[in-house]
Amino acid sequence: MQFLIRFIINAIVLYLILNYVPGFTNNQGVQHFGVVTAIIVAIIFGIINALLGPILRFISAPITFLTVGLFSIVINWILFGLTVWIMPGVHGGWQPTLIGAIIMMIVSTLLHTLWKSDAERASV
Repeated sequence: MQFLIRFIINAIVLYLILNYVPGFTNNQGVQHFGVVTAIIVAIIFGIINALLGPILRFISAPITFLTVGLFSIVINWILFGLTVWIMPGVHGGWQPTLIGAIIMMIVSTLLHTLWKSDAERASV
């Protein structure tokens, strides 16, 4: 159930990012995306995050450690940019994908903080 709620929240956030962050356009050159597009982007983003995310985070662990975690923004930017590149009908440059990646990172951190398991709460 928690997975479904997180997916729905991520789809809503992606919908808002695609429609309100300047720079994202569809094939007609208009910045308006539907709910179905946001759901498809959320599915692609989840798959890319699940498959490539751990590999990129493992490879970049020394750089992330040296930059005190700031390099994780670059990793999330790569994953978000790859999602936009793969998704047909969604176009965006480097600035909108960077802003979108930062927004998704903040939302993901907030969701993770809100839904900590009992074991995680007990260890803190």
